[in-house]
Amino acid sequence: MNILPAIDIRDGQAVRLFKGDFNQQTVVNPDVLGQARIFADAGIEFIHVVDLDGALDGKATNRDLIAALKVATGLGVEVGGGIRTLEQIQDYLNVGIDRVIIGSMAVKNPSFVQEAIDRFGAEKIVVGIDAKDGYVATEGWLETSNVDFISLAKEMEKMGVQLFVYTDVDRDGTLTGPNFDHYEQLVSELTTAKVIASGGIAQLSDLTRLAEIGVAGTIVGKAYYNGNISLDELKRFGG
Repeated sequence: MNILPAIDIRDGQAVRLFKGDFNQQTVVNPDVLGQARIFADAGIEFIHVVDLDGALDGKATNRDLIAALKVATGLGVEVGGGIRTLEQIQDYLNVGIDRVIIGSMAVKNPSFVQEAIDRFGAEKIVVGIDAKDGYVATEGWLETSNVDFISLAKEMEKMGVQLFVYTDVDRDGTLTGPNFDHYEQLVSELTTAKVIASGGIAQLSDLTRLAEIGVAGTIVGKAYYNGNISLDELKRFGG
């Protein structure tokens, strides 16, 4: 199982939210590039970056900063937040981003995912599924659809999606533990696609259980920034 430390960007700073609430924000490092370098210097190989401004704006608001992060560190980078057009995806890939995450558009316009896979290849496209009470949340988690997370994942898998990032919004930033039941359901229902877990990680035992469930990777944010899990521990586990 791979470990992907998270950098969530808002107003040019690395922040953490509580349950996706933009009004409950903590700045964890005002220097995004500095934080990325900390991960790179520790031997981390891949990170998860979210453009929170972009998720609200519906565009790649922090594109230049994210591109600079990639150039400065050479880290493997997957990016989500505000991805609405094929041109945005192409631009991110052009500046070296390794994977681009499609979130809201997977619900609102499923054919967009198919177009992205056909054009860029499934290895470059990740579908991000964020759910509240099992139903998919969109628009920076401000809206909730009537689509359940399993149905969306299975539909996307039929299109050729190979990798999902699944987040239970109500666990995100809470340090209360992941929604293990949802990950067990996803892993058992999907036939070829892999799952990256995100949200609620509090301690190393959470990572151990997720590995046992069979997820391909886990995103760690607040547990690292709060000091619950050290960088050395993340690296040893699979960073």
